[in-house]
Amino acid sequence: MILEGMSETETSERGPAATAAHGDRLTRSFFDRPVLTVAPDLLGRVLARHEPGGPVLLRITEVEAYDGQDDPGSHAYRGRTARNGVMFGPPGHAYIYFTYGMWHCLNLVCHPEGRAGGVLLRAGEVVRGAEVARPRRATARRDHELARGPARLATALGVDRSLDGTDVCATPAVALSVHSGTPADPARVRSGPRTGVSGPGGVHPWRFWIDGDRTVSPYRAHRPRNRTTAGT
Repeated sequence: MILEGMSETETSERGPAATAAHGDRLTRSFFDRPVLTVAPDLLGRVLARHEPGGPVLLRITEVEAYDGQDDPGSHAYRGRTARNGVMFGPPGHAYIYFTYGMWHCLNLVCHPEGRAGGVLLRAGEVVRGAEVARPRRATARRDHELARGPARLATALGVDRSLDGTDVCATPAVALSVHSGTPADPARVRSGPRTGVSGPGGVHPWRFWIDGDRTVSPYRAHRPRNRTTAGT
């Protein structure tokens, strides 16, 4: 998956140059682990959205873990479908879904191939490319609000279903990649119930965030009149 309008050589050169300050790209083995191990370990890592107009880099500050067929809150709970097939592996790919006919949400697939699991990226800080993200998030009053929530994050990065299945570990650089960044201080990592998830799937304290970071989205309990708004 080469960037539109760029040759493979140009893409492979531009991707590393754009993210060199944020560490090495995470390998597939990082994602080939239990989802509850990967989820908090993603905090502080840097997601790169590569585009011809320039990259947008996002420091991940809030995530939610979804444990596939063992998790009533997961899209994969009832088995494999055309919609959720990416969740079944291989790990290190993007699973992107469309919700409420308006919003996209970005998830990173975990677990060994054949076992579904994923981490929903709920919030982050745009550390490079804010000038690209701002027009997409015209209602954001301040830059720390650009990716404060899963739908806002996907919007700020220009992510939609066309990127479903993207290999974030691939070489040369593709549309999305994840870099080592600076992992969050474990003393600042908090966990709690998922946002907006009802029933048995809502009881797990599988939302993880960096305490005190202003980009983290506000917690909202499930409202009975709504369907689940986030989850993989």
